[in-house]
Amino acid sequence: MARIDDFHAVIPAGGIGSRLWPLSRADAPKFLHDLTGSGHSLLRDTWDRLEPLTGPDRIAVVTGRAHRAAVEAQLPGIPDANVFLESEPRDSAAAIGLAAAVLHRRDPDVIIGSFSADHVIRGRQVFEWAVQQAVQVAREGYIVTIGIPPTEPSVGFGYIKRAGEIVVDGAPEATLVERFVEKPDLATAKEYIADRDHLWNAGMFIARASVLLEELSVNEPELHAGLVELAAAWDDRDLRGPAVDRIWPRLKKIAIDYAVAEPAAERGRLAVIPGHFDWDDVGDFASLTKLINHGRKNDLAVLGPRARVLSDAASGILVSQTSRVISLVGVKDIVVVDTDDALLVTTVENAQRVKGVVESLKLTGRGDVL
Repeated sequence: MARIDDFHAVIPAGGIGSRLWPLSRADAPKFLHDLTGSGHSLLRDTWDRLEPLTGPDRIAVVTGRAHRAAVEAQLPGIPDANVFLESEPRDSAAAIGLAAAVLHRRDPDVIIGSFSADHVIRGRQVFEWAVQQAVQVAREGYIVTIGIPPTEPSVGFGYIKRAGEIVVDGAPEATLVERFVEKPDLATAKEYIADRDHLWNAGMFIARASVLLEELSVNEPELHAGLVELAAAWDDRDLRGPAVDRIWPRLKKIAIDYAVAEPAAERGRLAVIPGHFDWDDVGDFASLTKLINHGRKNDLAVLGPRARVLSDAASGILVSQTSRVISLVGVKDIVVVDTDDALLVTTVENAQRVKGVVESLKLTGRGDVL
């Protein structure tokens, strides 16, 4: 597929991925790991997926200052000007809004697309077709999201309720969005599967940078003002650091879903393209187990170049960062994560509860293993 000349991709690379502790840590978050056996980190896989659409000079990464060296080591082709560093996490509206504000100053007509650094997508041609449609719709002044047709009644994802079709050349699958729906209970999720009008919210947003900033100015004027002030100083190295230290910590922490997408849907300004590709946000070890085992429940997935495992009638997932021999005998749906300084043992069913372990470690002052 040919490159899209007016399109610039943005990769927010933040978050700790606390449900994947102790594999994912503050200094080595989820997006820096190879969780699929591809030989590359999730971040690198994301870059490789976007580069055919943009070229190497039109991908920006928004990440924390602490991760700069790791990000640049994994993305040696990224221009220095396209690495946007946060002094501290301020959620997705600030991260994506900063990229939009800076890129808009560089090119007032640019269309940006935001794609998480830590999601797994398979089916590259279908992904590119969805992005191409989304860009076509964005050129008409809409904010566009790519929603995933659900394959099961998941209670772990938010949903997008589709409304009527819109007519845009080159985007035959485009529809308006009626509303966003928070994570439902199981009964409601089953209803969403049945009606075929609901898609999973995968957190992908495509829009003219000017349109996204306009929505921010209406919905979150203080956040917008801070981002515009930052953008004015960004490309001057002498001004950038002091501006970030002064402005960034006081920016409101809010997700782009709430700051931009939901209000845009209420005003009929949000569209959606269905993404008919395999997608997973790798949100916990249950998701990772299913991803690696390709849905085979009786298999044991093993991750780690030095993993030494003896398995007898065991299933689930083993992640090893040590050379320790680990024996699993007669255990089903087990999750074992062995690192140099921490060991996690749970089950696939309880994978979501790992985040609670992280919270407990914070409260008890064990930040050394976070």
